[in-house]
Amino acid sequence: MIKSVAKAMEIIKLFSPEEPRLSLAEIAARLNLPKATAHSLLATLVAYGIVERTEDGRYALGTELIPLTQAVRVNVELRDRAAPLLRELADASRESVYLTVRDGDYALYIYAIESPRRLLARTAIGERVLLHCTSVGKAILAALEPPEVEEFLTRQTTQGRLPAFTEATITRPEDLLAELETIRRQGFAIDRGEHEVGTYCVGAAIFDRQGRVLGACSISGADPEIIGARLPELSEQVMQVADEISRRMGYVPRRVSALPEPLRR
Repeated sequence: MIKSVAKAMEIIKLFSPEEPRLSLAEIAARLNLPKATAHSLLATLVAYGIVERTEDGRYALGTELIPLTQAVRVNVELRDRAAPLLRELADASRESVYLTVRDGDYALYIYAIESPRRLLARTAIGERVLLHCTSVGKAILAALEPPEVEEFLTRQTTQGRLPAFTEATITRPEDLLAELETIRRQGFAIDRGEHEVGTYCVGAAIFDRQGRVLGACSISGADPEIIGARLPELSEQVMQVADEISRRMGYVPRRVSALPEPLRR
């Protein structure tokens, strides 16, 4: 652990509804820190808006924490509203099912139902994967505005190539842009073993009430028929579930829900 980061976290956790404001002396004493050290840590937290200096010279939690807590709330709400639908999707597809949210240039896995047919037991929850190499990531990228996609390409492209994870990874920006156009037309994305060799996925984007992309869900497995003979069936299933999750998050998709009535309740 990095001690300075740990101490900064301890400072944040000192504040409470009962004690929303604390002085430098109080913070230093409670954490057994020299005042100079406490002051330096507080100055850094103030610079990032995590802590603010009040009019009376004390300290309080800053406004930059508000969007962070909102993001946590949205992720929990998304997971809870999506979970019943994803369990039904896992049962129907007999494959693993995943739920992700966008985390900057990454897709963050927040919910997973692993197929019992998977040879190696693991959990994807908490993993972060770059957006260009999975079905969920490409579904998210395709739903972003063109300037945001260009910014992603600028940040992640080195010597004209995006990072490669397997031989199937799309590394040329122009090829990725062409694929994103296809994804927008058809409504789903596929992963041809682009992040993990021998893993195939089909995914679709999920939106919030403002029509902004929140994340994506996917069906994943080791059977190449997922993106072959089974693709028409599985892509329709994953799009229907993504649409229904979006509805539950307040979005109104253009497609009429094709899910059975019990799932829509």
